Amino acid sequence: MRRRVFLSALIMVPGVALAQPKVEPMSDNAQVIRDFIVAWSRLNPDELAGFFTADGVYHNMPTAPVAGREAIRAFIAGFVKPWTSTQWDLLNLVAQGDVVIAERLDRTRVGGKSVDLPCCGVFKLEGGKIKLWNDYFDMATYTKALTG
Repeated sequence: MRRRVFLSALIMVPGVALAQPKVEPMSDNAQVIRDFIVAWSRLNPDELAGFFTADGVYHNMPTAPVAGREAIRAFIAGFVKPWTSTQWDLLNLVAQGDVVIAERLDRTRVGGKSVDLPCCGVFKLEGGKIKLWNDYFDMATYTKALTG
């Protein structure tokens, strides 16, 4: 409590400036993942697969991993086929080197039904492309929204 009062007093003293917190520039890898998340709203499997390395792996944790850009494109195409729209809200993003972690709320329309799915993606990038994407979510949340 004393610290809070003291800092408030400093802010009010003319000519006294508090040090600003250091803001790190966004890494290129973080920007790639931000762009990837936005791209999902276009529901274009070719565009989405283009974010992966040729030998990339997409592992939707409730299902088996899919390896290779063409297999990933086909998997995404099948997955989004019944979707009429999707918007992924980025809640938190952490990037360190080649690893980016993105916590999201995926808001998807499947026909006339809405699915709000909390997810967390862990990405490993190589040369500005996704080499590995592990996506964690509860499949029961997804299926319950569609059948409920």
